[in-house]
Amino acid sequence: MPITLLWAVDVYGRVYGLSTAGQCWERADDMLLELKRVTAGKDRCWGIGCDHHVYLNMMPSETPIRYREETYENQRWNPVDSFTDTLLPTDRWPWSDVTGMNPQPLHSFELPSRSWDWEGDWYVDQNCGGEPSQTGGWEYAVDFPANFSPDKKWNSCVRRRRWIRYRRYTAQGTWAKIPLDNPRKPPLPLCDISCGGWEMSDQSGRYPYLWGVSQQGEVWFREGIHPRVPEGSRWEEVEVPKEVAQLSAGPGDLLWALLWDGNLLVRTGLTLDSPTGTSWVEVESPGKEIEALHVAVGVSVVWVVTKDYKVWFRRGVNSHNPCGSGWISIGGEMMVVDVGLNDQVKKISCEFGGQLTEASQGSVLSCTDSDSELGPTDSQNSTKDSPVVEAAAPSVVPLGEADMPTPPLKTEDTLSASQQDAPKPFIPASDSFINSLVSDRDKTSTPQLSIAEVQQEEVEEPSPAPILPTPETAGHDVPWMNVDLEGAEAARCAQAAGPLLGEGSAAATYALGTLETSHGVGEEDGPVWTWISGGGCDVDASSQISWLSPTGIWTTSVWVRKGALRWWRDWKPQRWVDVAVALEQSTKSDGRKDSIFFVYYTQYDEKKYLHVFINEVTALVPVLRDCHYAFAVYTAQRTKQRWPLVLAAQTEKDMNDWLCLLSDCCCKCRGLTGPPSRQALWSTTSKGDIMVHEPSFSLEAPANTLACDLMFWRQVPGHLRCVESNSLGLVWGFGWDGTAWVYSGRYGQQPTPVQMHQQTDVRSVHVYENQRWNPMTGYTDKGLPTDRPMWSDESGLKECTKGNTHPPSPEWSWVSEWAVDYNVPGGTDKEGWQYAADFPVTFHGHKTMKDFVRRRRWTRKCKVTLRGPWQQVPPIRLSDISLMPCLAQSSMEQVPVWALSDKGDVLCRLGVSPKNPAGSSWLHVGTDQPFKSISIGGANQVWAIAKDGAVFYRGSVSPLNPAGECWYHIPSPPRQTLRQLSVGRTSVFSVDENSNLWYRQGLTPSYPQGSAWELISNNVTKVSVGPLDQVWTIADGVPGFPAEISGAVCHRLGVGPMQPKGQSWDYGVGGGWEHISVRGNSVEAPRAPHPAPVGPPRSPLPPRPQVNGNAVGV
Repeated sequence: MPITLLWAVDVYGRVYGLSTAGQCWERADDMLLELKRVTAGKDRCWGIGCDHHVYLNMMPSETPIRYREETYENQRWNPVDSFTDTLLPTDRWPWSDVTGMNPQPLHSFELPSRSWDWEGDWYVDQNCGGEPSQTGGWEYAVDFPANFSPDKKWNSCVRRRRWIRYRRYTAQGTWAKIPLDNPRKPPLPLCDISCGGWEMSDQSGRYPYLWGVSQQGEVWFREGIHPRVPEGSRWEEVEVPKEVAQLSAGPGDLLWALLWDGNLLVRTGLTLDSPTGTSWVEVESPGKEIEALHVAVGVSVVWVVTKDYKVWFRRGVNSHNPCGSGWISIGGEMMVVDVGLNDQVKKISCEFGGQLTEASQGSVLSCTDSDSELGPTDSQNSTKDSPVVEAAAPSVVPLGEADMPTPPLKTEDTLSASQQDAPKPFIPASDSFINSLVSDRDKTSTPQLSIAEVQQEEVEEPSPAPILPTPETAGHDVPWMNVDLEGAEAARCAQAAGPLLGEGSAAATYALGTLETSHGVGEEDGPVWTWISGGGCDVDASSQISWLSPTGIWTTSVWVRKGALRWWRDWKPQRWVDVAVALEQSTKSDGRKDSIFFVYYTQYDEKKYLHVFINEVTALVPVLRDCHYAFAVYTAQRTKQRWPLVLAAQTEKDMNDWLCLLSDCCCKCRGLTGPPSRQALWSTTSKGDIMVHEPSFSLEAPANTLACDLMFWRQVPGHLRCVESNSLGLVWGFGWDGTAWVYSGRYGQQPTPVQMHQQTDVRSVHVYENQRWNPMTGYTDKGLPTDRPMWSDESGLKECTKGNTHPPSPEWSWVSEWAVDYNVPGGTDKEGWQYAADFPVTFHGHKTMKDFVRRRRWTRKCKVTLRGPWQQVPPIRLSDISLMPCLAQSSMEQVPVWALSDKGDVLCRLGVSPKNPAGSSWLHVGTDQPFKSISIGGANQVWAIAKDGAVFYRGSVSPLNPAGECWYHIPSPPRQTLRQLSVGRTSVFSVDENSNLWYRQGLTPSYPQGSAWELISNNVTKVSVGPLDQVWTIADGVPGFPAEISGAVCHRLGVGPMQPKGQSWDYGVGGGWEHISVRGNSVEAPRAPHPAPVGPPRSPLPPRPQVNGNAVGV
């Protein structure tokens, strides 16, 4: 690792450097040098002297800095004198540059400053076009300007040769004065300078840029800085709307300026092609009434000190968003802060009279805002965020302390009254600052407490977070701490390594001002610092810096995860776009989490970004998009607009990592910990992912019901096609291959570990081969122009061939080859063909005289294997399942579970209980025909639908007779074929083949079959009725959004004892949802107590019959 320097200036203007390989501060060799401010970059440092001149210190290197001066000697041929320097009036100068436009005689070249020396005299370049020539360096051409060559021809009338002289920069390692612009007018005396821009986002390793501020508030830019011209060439003024007091440039394309009125300016449009930017954007000061005093910029961070010496952090700063998102109050009192190469933060503290410290561990520093609140960030004056900065270090190891334990922190129980009441040192906020400190130099000063003597609070250790280990918490007196960003795994390893770092993830502040110095006259007390610059100091987690001594221990509370994903741009032209993403998470003082997810993209060479507040995310759902590992991010607003944020990763591991990370942040923001509760709502997507929602009292409240688009869904490991639950914690489901699974995980805060099992699923992928008949060739794959593709999906709207059809998602893999499927509804002939009169109509399995088109289905199986908290229930494959709903306080020795096999047989599971959720055996229930849907409700009401659409009710089902006695036929709705139903506590809802929702009227305890069907709504594919008779469905589409993918969660509002059919629909998250079960949600809103009756008492009501411990109205 190269040796770099940390620069500082004391109150006398003396300049000191601290090497990463050194042990003490070293003063500049020039004892007469006095600087007001310094700014450091890679291999150089700039400064402003007390004489208002700019100085440059280039770091010594093995490669000298040499610059080549060149000029061209031009001659023309004439018949008398041959080639002479007597040229035509229209020719170029006899001595000129390569273009011939500017005269450059040899005697006109002068050294730009005293920092340069000539290496030798002028000499002729003997190479022509990169090759040695024998012509004395001359190049010939027909005329000026033309293409020159070393070959002299009969028509060569002009010639030229190049003269070269080198000069060497001799001021490396010393402070050299930058010459004034001549003959141009130099800028007025500068009061601040800042070096940056050498790591533009477009290209790294560039030379730096230099910015300056004059005493009149003008901004200047130094042009011509080049590796061979370190001093630059001239100053160029950059217009500003207001007078500037101070500015700071980062290594990249960030530039912030401080105005005299306390607000800040941000320069936008900084690029390699436009190093001075395009425009200014004003940002208000962090404090509403306190003006900003100092600003410091890093790679992607901005720190500000206000005039009350409070430190603020700007959230969301990035190359795509240079203005950031909001302010965060850090705490503590600082005089100056500076940001290093890896976004380390150096500070000069107020409390210790110019004590210079660095808050560092790994490579990034930050702090906690104890006053911040959870919520979105205000674009200008928000203080509701928490700081987030970036680190490249993968581990949490204090610098210089990797091989030794962290030294204990000295504490005192109390401070004396005199110490507590002692006034703080006066720190003026004007140009008289240095003079004020110098004038107080000879006065007797109150002894300052070292950081080790500051009173510390008791240490508490919160529970570790799943992604990043949360270390022990220290006192609030010292707010500086480390931020481990991308090294979560290394942090876990460091924590597991033992007592090397105490608790393995504590952060430290390191004092830099107590180092040894070479004292001179008037320096007995050591330097009192006024300025610091670490822009060229490279310190990271692997650095072994001997002069970093920890003086305090704090916990890690903020981190950032950055990465690269692909984003589906859903406006025209719709396509995948490569983007950079960043997740910023901070921990509040009360333990709450606050996070923002940023997406940075470029459109038409303009940098833009999207951001999502994690506390507003309602669902993170894997989706099927062009064989990508994709997932969708939903918020309430995006759900209403049907416009989720769709992102894709390169690998399945990357997608799962981001999903786990984002889901964990969402759960932490909402206070959700552990597995799902017994009352959770369960759902599955068409992809097979399992989603759960934790209900609240407001979900089924009669008034102020929680809107569907505000519900938060989180994913449970596993893969199912259908899932059903009840309030006792039993959850059953089955996959696409019909394999039954029962949930084996724990619930809520149970201490038992989650049991993870290997889970597999197999499903079939279908494509259709279509043909049309013509009199000449019979059935052929040559269709009409208006026909569907000859290879398509079932709808015929999308072309799907065997070659371009892939498994549903990259997690699936093929396990068979393509084969003709003969098990198609409607039947097939012996070759698998189905016939019809035209596309699209109902197909049948035999050919008639009117059939002019035919199709057959090809199938191929694919398989997915993963791990989840699901235990297999062999051996029968299922097509439907239902658990009896009940209230949470109900107690049953056995829970009735009814199911249908993949062949349509009716089954009843025996021995199912909360202690034995898988049960013991299947009991076959006789039927006259195969069934396709079954549901059990309150009071053991069992309803079923046969494959021909007939509805049946099972009579005499009871705990003593779990299989019942016989089936009662229930008439179906007129001219409708039902396909799925759900039975609640007192109501029955069903869905027909045309996606209409029906309600069964007239259900009573004495006549449980009901009297008639009533149409409620259309646009429904699945229905689920819960123990409170609440009605939830999967809608086929959302009104007003025809392009929305089928499958949206929908809630029936207004359902109650007096209105069991409900009143309206509330649409929630959607687009690819397959199934929902609310049969475990018995969370009922508390009812207000009824006022005491007034007047004579009424006769008591007759006792109401009980169903599963719940009163049922007659």
